This record gives sequence, C-alpha cells and structure tokens, in this order.
Amino acid sequence: MKIAIMGSGGVGGYFGARLAEAGVDVTFIARGEHLAAIRRDGLAVSSVEGDVTIAPASASDDPAEVGVVDAVIMAVKAWQVREAAEAIRPMVGPATLVLPLENGVEAADTLADVLGESGVLDGLCGILAWREGPGRIRHAGVSPTVRLGPRHPDQAEGARRLQATLDRAPGVRAEIPDDIQAAVWSKFQFICAMSGIGAITRAPIGVTRTLPETRALIEQLLAEIEAVARARGVALPEDAVDRAMTSIDALPAASTASMQRDILAGRPSELESQNGAVVRLGREVGVDTPLNTMIHAALLPQERTARADEAAG
Repeated sequence: MKIAIMGSGGVGGYFGARLAEAGVDVTFIARGEHLAAIRRDGLAVSSVEGDVTIAPASASDDPAEVGVVDAVIMAVKAWQVREAAEAIRPMVGPATLVLPLENGVEAADTLADVLGESGVLDGLCGILAWREGPGRIRHAGVSPTVRLGPRHPDQAEGARRLQATLDRAPGVRAEIPDDIQAAVWSKFQFICAMSGIGAITRAPIGVTRTLPETRALIEQLLAEIEAVARARGVALPEDAVDRAMTSIDALPAASTASMQRDILAGRPSELESQNGAVVRLGREVGVDTPLNTMIHAALLPQERTARADEAAG
C-alpha cells in the first residue's frame, strides 16, 4: 500500500515510521523545521519498542505533490481536521481510505462531511508519544495500538487490508473490533477524563489517580461521558467506568495527556473536542454534565487567549 501520514507529530510520526520500517511506501506530510529535518536527516523514533530511523524519508508539505494514495492516516490535532481534510483532497482518489486517529468522537464525521462517506473509516489509537524536536519522535510507556473499522459494509475489505498492513509493522498492534463506535467512545472516555483532570490540576496522572479527592473527580468525569454515550445509542460495556479506571491505573505515573501538555504550554488545545464536546453532545440528548461543564468553563479563558495569540502570529 501507498500511505500518506497527514500530521507527522507523535502519533503520525510513530505509526508512519513503523510502517516505513516494514517496507510500506510512506510519505510524511509535515511543515517548517520538522519537514526540513526529516528531509535532511530522516525521521528518528526513540521508543520502548525499539528505536528506528527512517532515512531517507519521503516528506512533503504539498499533498498535490504526493498524488493519490491508497490510504491517508489523519493524525493532526482534533481542531485541525476540517482544514486538513480540505488539504488532502489531491491525495484522495475513488478507492482511497482515510483513517482518523484523533482524540475525540467527531473526526470521522467531519472527514465524511468534507470528503464524502465512501472512503472514511472510524478509528482510534492508543499511544503515548510526542514530537521531541524537529525530525525526532519520542514514544514512552503505552503499547501502540490502532483500532479501525468500516462505517459502511462496502468498506470492510479495504479496512481489513489496512489493518493487516498496520499489524505487520514492528511495534504496532492493529485490530478491527466488533463495535468500532463503542471502541471510539471507550477511548474518548478514558482520554477525555485524563485530559480534563490533568489540565485543571496541572498534575500527572500518578498524582490525580492516587489522591482520593481527585480520583473521585476522575470517576465522575468517566460516568458523565458514559451517560452521554449511552444516550446517543453507543453500546459501551456495562463496566465501562471500571475498565477506564483500570487503564488509567496502568499508566506510568508521570503520564500526561496531549491536551494537558498543550494547555500547560499556553498552546491551543483540544478542549472543545474533548470536555467541550462532552458538554455539547450531552446537551443535544438532554444529559447533564456538570463536572465537564465546569472544567470546560474554567479552561476556556486560557484557550481563547492561546488561540488569539496564535492568530496574531
């Protein structure tokens, strides 16, 4: 398969590098110093699964230069999905699959709204990774997993082909769950609670899951998200909160979520796609989400400032 990675940071950089390591034809879409470093020195991944450097690496900032590919892995920030969907049009042909790996539950719908339903899959990933510097990705702690699934029956064969390609890559486990929507919401439940508590407390998960006061808040966040999911017809497991807490308890103590790291650094974050989405999607189905509402409101002034600063250049 010929695969393009749209967004070559921690998530896209890791999975793209592993695919390239397996011999897949991969092109990284990147910008600025990151793109220059990849072109000059390749893409280097430091990982608990084993280090790898892809050199030379195919990289571009122009999707039109790449042309039509078999699959696009969308790994930008959640708020960038619509703009990125427009940008990848030159890489999307009639048979191209587009796999979103964003945090949140709305990326696939956004992609389908821009590109049409035929090629857009549902997907999620589990990984703790970030861009350490230009051309350098750091992966730590969490065994990298991709879960994907068709949104329509005629996508099943393509989804299986992409899953098999990903699963052959070193340091990657890929699977097609029986219920992809439940899988997407289960990931959302976990990461949104972790993001919200981490952003509001400015503490790593090892602290917030240990203190009784903040552990109770994590459980309340998880319960609110579960209630929204069920009201929207998502068949989460009966023990969804317990499962999410088990995953949170298994994380390295120093773990932080990407939304939390962005907020701590004063950058625009995925607030609206995570805790803000819980509030908005809950309101649509008449489910109250008081703790998510408080966290969203408390972080909103800083979020607005960060976006204004970015817009001002």
